[in-house]
Amino acid sequence: MAVIEVSNLSKRYGDTVAVRDVSFAVEPGEIFGILGPNGAGKTTTVECVAGLRTPDSGDITVLGRSPRDPALRAEVGVQLQESQLQEKLTVREALDLYSAFYRDPADWRALAAELGLADKLRTPYGKLSGGQKQRLSIALALIGNPRVAILDELTTGLDPAARRDTWDLIESVRDRGVTVVLVTHFMEEAERLCDRIAVIDRGAVIALDTPAGLVEHAEAEQTIRFRPDKPLDDTLLTALPEVREVRHTGGRVEVVGTGNLLHAVSTVLAVHQIVAKELRLEQASLDDAFVRLTGHTDGE
Repeated sequence: MAVIEVSNLSKRYGDTVAVRDVSFAVEPGEIFGILGPNGAGKTTTVECVAGLRTPDSGDITVLGRSPRDPALRAEVGVQLQESQLQEKLTVREALDLYSAFYRDPADWRALAAELGLADKLRTPYGKLSGGQKQRLSIALALIGNPRVAILDELTTGLDPAARRDTWDLIESVRDRGVTVVLVTHFMEEAERLCDRIAVIDRGAVIALDTPAGLVEHAEAEQTIRFRPDKPLDDTLLTALPEVREVRHTGGRVEVVGTGNLLHAVSTVLAVHQIVAKELRLEQASLDDAFVRLTGHTDGE
């Protein structure tokens, strides 16, 4: 049974439609990404899933129950896009306070050690770095021993090193047996972490697949570069449905196309006993697929 099921979710604020007919399911133990540009409706969607907002229409179940069921508060940990603690509250006080909210909390000392906060227990929240605040946010989301963690724009504002450290933490959360819903507008983050991704644009799900599947189905282009060991008739390659263009640059052949391009080109070369020396494949990225799917970049 799916951990989360969302069916035909819609939500509007006055004349603004934030979410339109959104549907997806999250399977146990996966990192499920919700990807889209700022203002696409990602946060509204997960706030409805977390029971923080009431949808105008549609159905949502989390662990087989309504998001508004009080029993879910111990089952679902949430790290919101924007959250603040009192500046003078220490890390120890925050962890101790939040653990008191649950009947069977995690050992917050062990959690602090796991998340690299053991030497910051006496540090006030206002003195923490951005990365340390994010680590504390994760700890507070996990302190109730949840089965599901919803993490919204977790790495926004972090420098590249802190962002990659946080990615490692998210993977460790999944390794604890927690199902993770990760909201992001960073393509590299989604491609690195997520098992499956729902792409939301202008309030609607426009694609749902694995990162590799999104790239393939969006027909984002790839380029193969190689140096043939004998003359090559371009028509052997241009006849392939996967190939859009063949170019020659300084003795190298460049083949541009989509789909399973490498297999198609390699098969033709093997049939004609042509060896591809110095072969390189420039694989399309999730960013390329996103532009192809939405017509704009993630920042627009």
